[in-house]
Amino acid sequence: MAFKPTLRTVGGVVLAGALILAAAPVASADQTREDQWPLKAFEAASIWKISKGKGVTVAVIDSGVNADHVDLSGNVIEGKDFIDGGSTAPEPGDDHGTAMASIIAGHGHGPGGADGVMGLAPEAKILDIRDDGHRDGGFADSIRYAVDHGASVINVSSGGGVRVDAEADAVAYALKKDVVVVAASGNEGGEVSFPAGHPGAVAVGGVKNNGQIWENSNYGFQVLLTGPGTFIVSAGGKANAAYRSGTGTSDSSAFVSAAAALLRAKFPDLTAGQIVNRLTKTAGLPASAKGIALPDKRYGYGFIQPLAALTRDIPAGPEYGPLAVPESLKAGQSSAGQGATDAPSASAPNVTGGAMSDDEQAAADRKQVIAFSVIGVLGLLVLALIVFVIVKVARRNKGDDNRRGPGGPGAPGGGYPQYGRPQAPQQYQPQPQQQGNPYAQNPYDGQQQSPPPSWGPGRQ
Repeated sequence: MAFKPTLRTVGGVVLAGALILAAAPVASADQTREDQWPLKAFEAASIWKISKGKGVTVAVIDSGVNADHVDLSGNVIEGKDFIDGGSTAPEPGDDHGTAMASIIAGHGHGPGGADGVMGLAPEAKILDIRDDGHRDGGFADSIRYAVDHGASVINVSSGGGVRVDAEADAVAYALKKDVVVVAASGNEGGEVSFPAGHPGAVAVGGVKNNGQIWENSNYGFQVLLTGPGTFIVSAGGKANAAYRSGTGTSDSSAFVSAAAALLRAKFPDLTAGQIVNRLTKTAGLPASAKGIALPDKRYGYGFIQPLAALTRDIPAGPEYGPLAVPESLKAGQSSAGQGATDAPSASAPNVTGGAMSDDEQAAADRKQVIAFSVIGVLGLLVLALIVFVIVKVARRNKGDDNRRGPGGPGAPGGGYPQYGRPQAPQQYQPQPQQQGNPYAQNPYDGQQQSPPPSWGPGRQ
């Protein structure tokens, strides 16, 4: 079954897709690694001293993964094909799933793994699940399969514009089972696609290598995070030294999934929501986005900074962290929170088992009114005292204002104390790949390649 394509374009130039450079001299193995700009931006060498994702399984629900690729061999676990019921291997020429897997858990090749594509979590395992989301239940069955077969992170770099109830229930099932579901927001510059739009999922947008939002990244209130999304070098579909360059939120989603794998390996006791909490609390923003309210409909909480997420002192936070909690899990929370700790209402049976008489009820109501009145008066007095103190302090410090710069904690332009000050955005500024990018065209004929397969093989 062929996947329906959605073009991934930027600046009018088609990228990714069939940019396979098996033996191109301008795309040597060294150049391949050199062109992986997100690894430099993330300071991957420092990250890998702390975590490489060992022991974590990331399910890649996509077009299938080429487990024989030189940069992925040994890191891929055979899962299930929900399209044809056969092998999870991709169809010839379809390298989307392989690319996503390599961004997450590529290990390179050659001496010390110094050549080829390196994933952000190179010691994680990939559970290969082939699915296009075209069944009535969307990706519901494949998400549940991933949860039931050992994945603690699920990456879905695909989607569509139709909400499917069964799929939403599957995302809720994953969250209930403590699994992080990461999904691409979409590449049309419109509303967030599904499954990214379901409560409980981590919807991911794309940013360029200067940290600014990629123009075609879908947006909406569901977006939680962004990740690198332009000129992303990854593994292609052939077994030996085949590479490609892509642009889209598919790649961004894969980077966020890899970051989640790093954190799950480092902090195995944190819940799925608490893992996402570390990513949102340490996310960064470009200077152009300074002062925006978070989460923003395009940036979410900002672009991921995995090194900060691994090293900063961040309270674990609530079970579900910043995730939108599905209604089914809210109901569970509500029922769990009731019981012996609930105080009886005024009309409830009294401790002797008999119902209150009318006179008893009236007396209780009068006492309640008096109590509320006293509390209200005390509250007003406390509020007046607080206002008085604030005014006094403001007057005392008024003369200091001109000596303070605009970047102090809590001051305009002073970062986001609630989430931690973003790291310097220049981390996202290696040499732009737009200039002299060997993956921009076929070195043999100098012509642009055919359109890319899709930002994901999802529903249309």
